[in-house]
Amino acid sequence: MTPRIPRPLRRRVALAAATAVTAALAAPAAAHAAPAAPAPATRAQDFNGDGRADLAVAAPAATVAGRAQAGYVAVLYGSPSGLRTATKQVFTQDSAGVPGTPEAGDRFGSALAGGDLDGDGYADLVVGVGGEDTVSGGTDSGYVEVLWGGPHGLSGASSLATGRNVADRLGAAGRLTLAGPDVVTVENQHDLRVLKGPFRRDGSAAGGEQLVRDQFDSRVLDLAAGDLNGDGRIDVAATENDGDEYDARRIVYWLGTPDGLTPYTLVYDIDGAGLQGGENLDVGDVNGDGRADLVVGRAVEGYDSDLDTYRAKGGRVAWIPGTPDGPDGVKAVFVNQDSPDVPGTAETGDGFGTDVSVGDVDGDGYADIAVGVPGEDLGRVADAGAVVVLHGSAHGPVGAGAHTVTQNTPNVPGSAEKGDVFGTATRLADTDGDGRADLAVGAPGENGGAGSVWTFRSGAGTVVAPNATTVFGNGTLGTVATGARLGSGFAH
Repeated sequence: MTPRIPRPLRRRVALAAATAVTAALAAPAAAHAAPAAPAPATRAQDFNGDGRADLAVAAPAATVAGRAQAGYVAVLYGSPSGLRTATKQVFTQDSAGVPGTPEAGDRFGSALAGGDLDGDGYADLVVGVGGEDTVSGGTDSGYVEVLWGGPHGLSGASSLATGRNVADRLGAAGRLTLAGPDVVTVENQHDLRVLKGPFRRDGSAAGGEQLVRDQFDSRVLDLAAGDLNGDGRIDVAATENDGDEYDARRIVYWLGTPDGLTPYTLVYDIDGAGLQGGENLDVGDVNGDGRADLVVGRAVEGYDSDLDTYRAKGGRVAWIPGTPDGPDGVKAVFVNQDSPDVPGTAETGDGFGTDVSVGDVDGDGYADIAVGVPGEDLGRVADAGAVVVLHGSAHGPVGAGAHTVTQNTPNVPGSAEKGDVFGTATRLADTDGDGRADLAVGAPGENGGAGSVWTFRSGAGTVVAPNATTVFGNGTLGTVATGARLGSGFAH
């Protein structure tokens, strides 16, 4: 069991540790030492193999063929000038070749993940259908399928897995990731179900399946994968609900081995207790040491667990470095809008950390962090939303030089309105092939809940280069606008 110590003591020790790392946030950007070797650029979302990342965005609440919340997924392709709406595709369960039928509440696109499942050199798009009713599992058992990549983009699709129990919600939001060619999903909301690739085009997994049971029966909130200990194998990490309390959070990971995933390991803090986690996470090499780090966003606040959560007010982000022994919670750095040099002020309800994405926006070899702040008020405009981009360094994320992007930022189309919740979803990936990650932002509250997506090409010293922004919504895609909430999530 996780060791427990009295909350007042845990709070004091955590504060002392956090104070010790605050200097890293205040370090000026110019003082960064270059990493020994930059991490290779990911091609996990290059569906047409042209060397540029493409964008897959979900609208699982959208109406399709008259069925509410049937859901769709939109895809835009990268180019030398960034993402192009002219090459858009929209996929639903009513699309030719896509398994299933659009039904109310299916939520096609409830989770998305990109990667090469069949080893042909083209990334494929795995789609979760968390509300699907299946013959094998029953109501809301869930379903996972794949759209296959190729030289002309995504085409053709196959079934990968169905839920085996009522309300399993296989492929629901946050419960899908790829570990190399393996598809990792969540069964019974807490056990990992691993479909071991590579896959054949009929959807069958060459390596069979592995079920990794969660001994604490905690509810998985989000999954991500990367090489957390530098051994060349892909590991899997998760944020979980503790189970004892709604607001308590764990961070756990499973190391990859030639025989599959190991039993999970809990990330501990400096006092020997489980480090308070969050609701979402991403992985990337923020400190440039060649190992993937964990970046965990925690937007929930105002509960008892705040006593154990340094910088809880307004939401926070935790950076946990990868080491040869796995993620080290003792060395974690915690950031909110009251941290040194971070733009803004921590206010209750900001939702700082609602979504996080990791990528190198300035090409310096250190991955940066895009943090969604959808509850940010801009003047008197409530919940207009924002994104804060923190720079990486040898010491982890730093506040110096951070960028804030809102609909009131110069060169950003549109204007901030109440309830837009700009920043609900974020993604960093290099869409134009210039070696810098570009930012995509979802605002599902835009236009009365229809939703919109902004994509920005990074430039020298900025994440919003002049004349390098694309914005699109249901009008561009030709889809039903009412209640679609486009921009609820991206493929990572």
